[in-house]
Amino acid sequence: MSEKLSQKERLKIPPVPMPEQDPEVRKRNIKEVPLGYTEEMAMAEAERCLLCKKPPCVKGCPVEIDIPGFIGLVREGKFHEAAKVIKQSNLLPAMCGRVCPQEDQCELVCTVAKGHKDVRMSVKIGNLERFVADWEMAHFPDSHLDRLPPTGHKVAIIGSGPAGLTAAGDLARLGHEVTIFEALHRPGGVLVYGIPEFRLPKAIVDREVSNLLKMGVKIVCNVAIGKSKSIYDLFREGFEAIFVGTGAGLPVFKGIKGENLLGVYSANEYLTRANLMNAYEFPHRSDTPIIRGKRVVVFGGGNTAMDAARTALRLGAEKSYILYRRSEKEMPARLGEIEHAKEEGVEFLLLQDAIEIIGDSEGWVKEVKCIKMALGEPDESGRRRPIPIPGSEFTIPADVVVVAIGNRSNPLLVKATPEIRTNRRGNILVDPETMQTSMPRVWAGGDIVLGAATVILAMGQARKAARSIAKFLETGVWTQPNLPPA
Repeated sequence: MSEKLSQKERLKIPPVPMPEQDPEVRKRNIKEVPLGYTEEMAMAEAERCLLCKKPPCVKGCPVEIDIPGFIGLVREGKFHEAAKVIKQSNLLPAMCGRVCPQEDQCELVCTVAKGHKDVRMSVKIGNLERFVADWEMAHFPDSHLDRLPPTGHKVAIIGSGPAGLTAAGDLARLGHEVTIFEALHRPGGVLVYGIPEFRLPKAIVDREVSNLLKMGVKIVCNVAIGKSKSIYDLFREGFEAIFVGTGAGLPVFKGIKGENLLGVYSANEYLTRANLMNAYEFPHRSDTPIIRGKRVVVFGGGNTAMDAARTALRLGAEKSYILYRRSEKEMPARLGEIEHAKEEGVEFLLLQDAIEIIGDSEGWVKEVKCIKMALGEPDESGRRRPIPIPGSEFTIPADVVVVAIGNRSNPLLVKATPEIRTNRRGNILVDPETMQTSMPRVWAGGDIVLGAATVILAMGQARKAARSIAKFLETGVWTQPNLPPA
């Protein structure tokens, strides 16, 4: 297309859809659903960008990527240069292009979307970020950012999820010696145990991690800080600053009768078995078992619930249900994830809530007792409060139940380190500008601070923390953090 197109002409260009696997095919395999842009598709989509002089999309991005800068380069076919622009702000673009909720962030405030008064018409920033990252991996597999000369300063990162990986990359780039401590046997945190292969292939995570290794970052697995060793041990080993990015891995249950029956999983366990431990290949290529229910009921309406319901289909379920106590409008899941679930045959039981899980004589799940709900006034989340309708109880046959209603922070580390203050939910309290905790020389970010949030918000906090850590290492001065009330 021509560079001489006017803004009005660009606004008329329709979005370029990303090709996807057919729903009937993909729901029985674990391969990635979206297939990616070709070079021609990416360049055509980039033509839609207005290259705003004061781009609102940059402010809508938690890590402040120069979005018009990289899209302008894509438009010209300069894909390697576009990758370099992205990586100045985001060292994990292949992952973010796939799992970040762009429709609630950069794409939500896109000028093109505002011109149409429809976020679905925005420039597909996430698709373009994914394309650039994948193109670079295919054509420059050894590409990584250079680091400054070694400073001699040592930093410990606890947790190798999106927050930990981001903080590690930013600090390594500055020449600091960075070591990540991961409790599991494989780095990646929620990226490998929580997000299914069909949404985020593990090979993508492995490649992003390998780029950090090329920058000199060390990763030590099978070490649970707070159990195997403490934060005090890390200081004794010579680390001058510590970043805590341990996530929110403690599952929340409803507290209803029957949650201890056989066949009831937390979403954490269900997805960890299927994703990190390859239970979908049991018993032929994996020794991790998982119950392959024929009728699977998932409690919840977020991305994790969609992941669990879609995973159930790939494990052979004949019926996979989402049981959600509000309407679809209130669902926190991404619109794309809801649409994918529907296309694959997941059934949505809305304005309904579970009040009991009923078992058979041998202690296995047999059915779920539910009650119908109505929506009342908005609660503290801004969503209308669900209210049970008396006398509307009914049952659903089920042999597997997955509880996906949220997570809390794992108390292991903070219980072992009482100097680190937390709120009533167990989330670490930090200075919102610096991410400093109440314990000197300790910073925190991501879900351990936010509760269960998004990958990109965790990364945004990690970047703040890395800047603050770098300043501390340079000056040696620890300032008193401004912590919110507990």
